[in-house]
Amino acid sequence: MPLNKFTSIYLIFVGILIGLVSLLTVIFPDKQLFIPNFWLMFGFLAGITYIAYILVDIGVKKDPEIGVMAIMASIAIKMIFCMAFVLIYSIKVKGIGLIFILNFFSTYLLFSAFEIYCLLRNLRHQNLK
Repeated sequence: MPLNKFTSIYLIFVGILIGLVSLLTVIFPDKQLFIPNFWLMFGFLAGITYIAYILVDIGVKKDPEIGVMAIMASIAIKMIFCMAFVLIYSIKVKGIGLIFILNFFSTYLLFSAFEIYCLLRNLRHQNLK
């Protein structure tokens, strides 16, 4: 999948997630479903996922033999940056609890699932060649 096609599909996915979060805050106005800095966390995860996909795309285009290593490296880099984000956020904001854990991991899993789906589509197209 070319990078411009991924970017357009990714922006649609991010827009759907933003709409879903906005809809949940409207449907449940009296419940605290999201942390106060949710959009900071959302932007961080969206950005790091996009950067990880770009790194994989560069690695696969450079040498298909190194493509698997590029995928593993991008997943490892993404995980390290996410662990650093959780560490820094937990130091800055005292008393993070279940809401932060649910917000972070659900958002992380959604972005990771989307990234893996797109990577598998790339690998499927390579097998057809």
